Amino acid sequence: MERPDPLEASEAAASREAAVALAYHAGSAAPRVVAKGRGLVAEAIVREARAHGIYVHESPELVALLMQVDLDQHIPPQLYRAVAELLAWLYRVEGRMATRTEISALPRRDG
Repeated sequence: MERPDPLEASEAAASREAAVALAYHAGSAAPRVVAKGRGLVAEAIVREARAHGIYVHESPELVALLMQVDLDQHIPPQLYRAVAELLAWLYRVEGRMATRTEISALPRRDG
């Protein structure tokens, strides 16, 4: 049995220094920070998101800014544009995926 390389493990942990989870509900003033953390907590946030099929966007610059927001607080107005652009892109991607699923689920018409 091959032993894991400790250097690779430390590089993987270092690659995810921090993570922030946002939640946004229609009608809300702005997205809220619902989870944030560094190191192992960051890894757990990303793992849980992926396990639930939630898109994970990797932007160290945006994460650094969002880490300054307190838990359960709305993002500040200075970040509205960056987060809105990301959400708009994500909604478009999810919309295309949903449309493809709906189209592929339609019965074929022969004739």
